[in-house]
Amino acid sequence: MKVESKKVSKTHADLTVTLDKDDLAPAEAEAIERLAKNVKVQGFRKGKAPAAIARPYISDRDLIDTTLDIAVRTSVPHAFEQAKLVPVEHPHLEITKYVPGDLVEYTTSVDIFPDIKVGAYKKLKVKKPEVKVAAKDINDVLSNIQNAYAEKKVASRAAKDGDEVIIDFTGKKDGKAFDGGSAKDYKLTLGSKSFIPGFEEGIVGHEVGDSFDLNLTFPKDYHVKELAGAKVVFSVLLKQINEIVKPELDDDLAKKCGPFQTIKDLKDDIKKNLESQAKQRADNQYKDDLVDALLKKSTVDAPEVMIKDQINFIKSDVSRNAASRGLSFEQLLEQTNQKLEDWEKEAREVAIHRVKASLLLQTLAKDESIAPTDAEIDEKLKELQTVYTKDKEALKQLQSEAVRNDLRNRLTIDKTLDFLVKAQ
Repeated sequence: MKVESKKVSKTHADLTVTLDKDDLAPAEAEAIERLAKNVKVQGFRKGKAPAAIARPYISDRDLIDTTLDIAVRTSVPHAFEQAKLVPVEHPHLEITKYVPGDLVEYTTSVDIFPDIKVGAYKKLKVKKPEVKVAAKDINDVLSNIQNAYAEKKVASRAAKDGDEVIIDFTGKKDGKAFDGGSAKDYKLTLGSKSFIPGFEEGIVGHEVGDSFDLNLTFPKDYHVKELAGAKVVFSVLLKQINEIVKPELDDDLAKKCGPFQTIKDLKDDIKKNLESQAKQRADNQYKDDLVDALLKKSTVDAPEVMIKDQINFIKSDVSRNAASRGLSFEQLLEQTNQKLEDWEKEAREVAIHRVKASLLLQTLAKDESIAPTDAEIDEKLKELQTVYTKDKEALKQLQSEAVRNDLRNRLTIDKTLDFLVKAQ
């Protein structure tokens, strides 16, 4: 086998591979063995005749095509190994010459694993983020708990901040109702800032049965272009006022929230959980900062095919989040005043960074012989199995080699990040 390679760039290469008679002979022998299983020879059961006897019963066209397929497919990994290149995509091959039994020539053009130079990774001088839990953070959680246990009582007074009101409203622009600007029996908590400035404030002071107009202006940066900066009129009917009665922050409330005897027990537990979450965020941020610092000291190029795959992954993730809010990807862009080309430019920058970071960590893992044990992979699989105990299809997929390889890669990255932290 003769292999000629040419690096078009640091992440792309062209290969021309030539196979001669010696390369084709074993491929033809394997092709005959394979095709013999499908022919009927008198005196033998179908597929049981020896290859040499079955050969005359095999069509020349089938033999030529099968030999070519076997010869090329089996030679590809050896060709890249000989060229000392690692493809990062499935190679697309083009047969340029084929003389049955004598010669095969094919070419391929692929993105390749780049040469990566890992910089000095010890003492990167990255400062660990501080882990802080402010009193306000604890009070916010307590406030949410109070809201969860709050009771609603119909009020016979004027509406005030903090009340829940039930209203009918119709929004008009230039005398015409606009999309999304009308609703009936809508529940709104005054002071929640769910509506544009002036709407909730305009309801305060009104009583049940009041009908009134609110002359308002949408913010200039409002996500719907047609309404941004527009002057509108909301016609509102106030139908009910509910006073939100929050429970006291006392021992009785604490007991409702779990195995707590006093409000102090509850506050201590909240603080402990918030500290744990803050520490996890700080640890993750520290690892990200270490990788960023190491990237600046290293030489890493990102193959285009990996960048495109990562952009598609980012788009899928954004689309799923948008769908959970009842929006398409296109509607999300419109709502956030983003042009597709601007989004793609930003996503590409993120994708390049992710690809470079991944390649860098993979290389560091290889250099330092970092890899999870089979026992660690098995333990992770057991954890996942407990999550999907009632999903037969998911449990079946967890047994696949693809899932095991994916777990191996993830655990390798995790162990490499831990190694990087310990090296500081």
